[in-house]
Amino acid sequence: MKDDDRVLESLVIGAGQAGLAASYFLRTRGVDHLVLDANPRPGGAWQHRWASLSMDDVHGVADLPDSTAPDGSRRAANLVVPDYFDGYERWHHLPVVRPVRVDRVDSEGDLLVVHSADRTWRTRTLVNATGTWTRPFVPYYPGIASFAGKQVHTAHYPGAEHFRGKRVLVVGGGASAVQLLGEIAQLTDTLWVTRRPPVWREEEFDRAVGLAAVTAVEERVRRGLPPASVVSVTGLALRPQEQEAARLGAYERLPMFERIEPDGVRWTDLDGGRHERVDVILWATGFRPAVDHLAPLGLRSPEGGIALVPVPGNVQGATTAVRDPRVQLVGYGPSASTLGASRAGRQAALAVSRHLAAAAA
Repeated sequence: MKDDDRVLESLVIGAGQAGLAASYFLRTRGVDHLVLDANPRPGGAWQHRWASLSMDDVHGVADLPDSTAPDGSRRAANLVVPDYFDGYERWHHLPVVRPVRVDRVDSEGDLLVVHSADRTWRTRTLVNATGTWTRPFVPYYPGIASFAGKQVHTAHYPGAEHFRGKRVLVVGGGASAVQLLGEIAQLTDTLWVTRRPPVWREEEFDRAVGLAAVTAVEERVRRGLPPASVVSVTGLALRPQEQEAARLGAYERLPMFERIEPDGVRWTDLDGGRHERVDVILWATGFRPAVDHLAPLGLRSPEGGIALVPVPGNVQGATTAVRDPRVQLVGYGPSASTLGASRAGRQAALAVSRHLAAAAA
């Protein structure tokens, strides 16, 4: 049967942690579905992380349902996690189709129509699990196009050795900026700028801290606001491997500059018109949700985000789009963290099952 002729009960877009969790729970509920993944191999965004990021460097990878995630080690996360996801897909016989890049999703009566370059699928419900990795964000500053040096986003970080002997300006106040400064500052001269003073966390990052952060971010998406990062709630911490960079002064933060010039950046007159020459600007400025393909469905609220609600009777786990209950979003907002992804997959599968049952009644 051609894909165009088959009406699925559900379709998952994305095979990262949230997408795999959703597929697992859909399968256990007997929901006929497929998972479309844009990557040629298993691993979600993890396969694209920089090679120096080890399992000890991440905050931990949460367990996928009915599975145990790999422990911390010095092995590269971009190898360990894809291997874990690959084994998980095969062990649970998840119906992943790759590589398929979804271009847009339209509404056609009671059905949703999912389009890629040369294929089309029709489905009664949709679970969007496309995360953020494909939408790196670089803010605009006057003169950005005039910079004669190199500009790199963390999504394309080539490794610290690439910057040896160059003066590097790291922009951004998140965990990636802290980690990359920890590597680069030991090889060359660095500067760090952020929009707001960093908030440092003293307590250990444990499950309770993670859950509290996920809950705070979830409140934003329930209100239809653009989702904030989990680290914006948890704060920052220095790991043992970053202590040398701290000793070198890498975390002495400067306020944001006003404009970019061919040989560096310049601050406002209020800051004395300070100018710093740099060879590289490393944008550790985060990502935006990769949801452009959902634009035809009109899911965004006036506040700029996609408002989500939980399954009735559930206190947490908001995944259902307010403007179209056929659509679930996982890996969005609070479930963009590994801790929230599996829980969101469970909630999305429950919401899908209830929607299908109500439609059939």
